[in-house]
Amino acid sequence: MSLAPHHDGSPLYVSEAAPALGDRVRVRVRIPSDFGPVATVHTRSNPDHEPRFQVATKVAIADGWDWWEAEIEIENPVHRYRFLLTLEGGKSLWLNATGLHSIETVDVEDFRLVTWAAPPEWATSTVMYQIFPDRFARSAAADARELPEWATPAKWTDDVIYIGADTPRQFYGGDLLGIEEHLDHLISLGVTMIYLTPVFPAQSNHRYDALSFDEVDPLLGGNEALVSLVEAAHERGLRVIGDLTSNHSGDAHEWFRASHLSPGAPESEFYYWLDAEQAHYVSWLGVPSLPKFNWNSYELRRRFIHGHDSVVSRWLRPPFSLDGWRVDVSNMTGRYQEQDLNQQVRRIIRDTMVDANPDTILLGESTNDAAPDFDGDSWHGAMTYANFTRPLWAWLSEPGSPAPGGIGMALGRVPTYTGQEFYQAHERFTAAFPWRVRLHNMNALDTHDTPRFRTHALPGTVPVAFGLAVTLPGIPVVFAGDEFGLTGVDGEHSRTPIPWGQTDAAAETITEYTELIHLRTGHPALNGGGVRWLHVGEDVLVFVREAAEESVLVVAARAAVEVTLATDAVAGSPATLYGSVTASTSAGRLHLSTSGPAFGAFALPGVSLPDFADPGTILALDPPA
Repeated sequence: MSLAPHHDGSPLYVSEAAPALGDRVRVRVRIPSDFGPVATVHTRSNPDHEPRFQVATKVAIADGWDWWEAEIEIENPVHRYRFLLTLEGGKSLWLNATGLHSIETVDVEDFRLVTWAAPPEWATSTVMYQIFPDRFARSAAADARELPEWATPAKWTDDVIYIGADTPRQFYGGDLLGIEEHLDHLISLGVTMIYLTPVFPAQSNHRYDALSFDEVDPLLGGNEALVSLVEAAHERGLRVIGDLTSNHSGDAHEWFRASHLSPGAPESEFYYWLDAEQAHYVSWLGVPSLPKFNWNSYELRRRFIHGHDSVVSRWLRPPFSLDGWRVDVSNMTGRYQEQDLNQQVRRIIRDTMVDANPDTILLGESTNDAAPDFDGDSWHGAMTYANFTRPLWAWLSEPGSPAPGGIGMALGRVPTYTGQEFYQAHERFTAAFPWRVRLHNMNALDTHDTPRFRTHALPGTVPVAFGLAVTLPGIPVVFAGDEFGLTGVDGEHSRTPIPWGQTDAAAETITEYTELIHLRTGHPALNGGGVRWLHVGEDVLVFVREAAEESVLVVAARAAVEVTLATDAVAGSPATLYGSVTASTSAGRLHLSTSGPAFGAFALPGVSLPDFADPGTILALDPPA
């Protein structure tokens, strides 16, 4: 991969990541000095879908790169722009979010700046730990709780039932106090945010079939247990977000029971009925226990998502003080046949959150191409699988591994990707997001809806996979139990009770996860810095995350490799931060090698540039020591 012109949305390239309408933002592009004689550089914006060009000026020459800068005016909530490079001799090249092109490109692939309210400042440096409450930890208080009729009790050491009618009924009794009793484990790992799958009462162990949103399930310890957990987490510097089902309720929900077979009931407008008697109804993927919400109802909006007294607001305010929501099936929410209320619903949810507590995060589940719904107007990031999880599995899984159907891959088997195909798939899907949304998308190896990645991973590649999760732009995700080396053949099987008595046996894996998480949290470049790809091979990926303070060079290999980077690919001498990859320099070039699957990270100097300002004298910067 030769050096090429580059731009991303990080602070090195954009003077203001959260502009307002009418603001003037300065943007930069870097071009290799030996790229060829560049005559002019322009930005091409597209306000109101009418192209507009601005002249860029060269503002710095540093480490073999020329930096050009232009000013653009933000005229729409989503402002699209690209760069036009004109070479001496007249050839024109376009640079957009998908790369460099010799022909004119489509607008949807442009870089984007958005004027919607920015995510909370803390979100960019988040490392998420996902907890499925029934399977994380059981406190002594759980022994005294009477089980409902639907629950089939299980001992903590029983095998998970993942096939048949008892799958959603098997009940281990994990509770919120059990989570609180193990917060020190999370602190030791270095994670910064807990994501709890639903805590509302339901008729299943997963609780996505809520029967009320007005209380915490007594089987989890009730409201008081949530207050206690969040307070204890906040005291330790951890944030906690909850899980809402905006697409559906359970068929035992009080709203559904009030309207099922009861035409004329006030709650009738909350659902889609298929007959006058209100006996039959639309449900999530035809599952009758999950009737679908009809967001045409303003009363449903008032109760659930709009205003101070809504469900969305209540749990973000004291005494509960959750730090945000992950919203289940956000991609289907408000969509049914010719109706599409998704944008209205998601914007109302975020507006309500801002009124309750603006310092909160909103993540939406969207399992495939999430970008059309994620322009930054509401969701801060996506729980999606197309841009990271699926390409990663295809590159690092055993050939012929069963496909994780829960995340929408092709039926049958996981495809086998080369490193080049991983890169192509990753770039194709990430390019469609505004930069600041991309920073808050979830980088998950696995979740409660997928098999555990380790189950079919190529030998020695788990640290390679998790290393990519913590170093690529996005929020790294640990599904509780990954750090214990747990496996699972599908989403249900992966919901294994945490083997707390086996921490010594899992010490090596726990240490591995801990070191990689601390790599992420300890380096500014990995928390908002730009990303520039340097080399892509069949068995290896190399990129650098760059910021003014520092840069971090990343090498991910699934086999023995040797790589020599182009001159001026990076500046300075690399210092090992993590892993066993060997780095050496000779004749001005950097050589990287490893004898087998490996993940490596190296510290490099930051990128020193003049402040964004009106173009003046070109600044030639001394190379770093």
